[in-house]
Amino acid sequence: MTDEVLLVDRLKRNDAGAWTQIYDRHYQQIYNYLYYQLRGASEAEDLAAEVFLRAIEAIGSYTPRGLPLVSWLYRIGHNLVVDHLRRQSRRDQLPLQESLVWDHESSGGLLESKIEKEELLRALQYLTVDQRQVLILKFVQEMDNSGVAQVLGKTEGAVKSIQHRALASLKRVLERTQ
Repeated sequence: MTDEVLLVDRLKRNDAGAWTQIYDRHYQQIYNYLYYQLRGASEAEDLAAEVFLRAIEAIGSYTPRGLPLVSWLYRIGHNLVVDHLRRQSRRDQLPLQESLVWDHESSGGLLESKIEKEELLRALQYLTVDQRQVLILKFVQEMDNSGVAQVLGKTEGAVKSIQHRALASLKRVLERTQ
């Protein structure tokens, strides 16, 4: 048995230590994903907590289906984002809090890097929710097409198509702003 299979078994037996391990392993990934989607630290924190709460409540019905547990957590997060965006009436500007999302290895080029990130984050707002989610999962969270498809409940072909359209749209938006 793999480490994750044993860990899931412990989770299903409500082992608090196993939940701590899952939280420590995956919280930052889930938080970053939600942060990019919601454009706010406090909303991302609230929904990240909700992801783990829902995972605790539903672990008894979890079946791996050949994908890692984190894919299931992303799926829960995806569903929460969709619900949240439906309820949200207007979209605010993305507050840039670099320390919450990016770690910088050095201070050299930090200003240029910040400007580029601001432009990119602003441009992401012009994409559809699906396009934004695909790009964030693929390029920020570094998931493969199979994992992205599982999280979003789409086929790998649909993910590739969405990615292609998203990159083309992003390129057009960035070209207009330069």
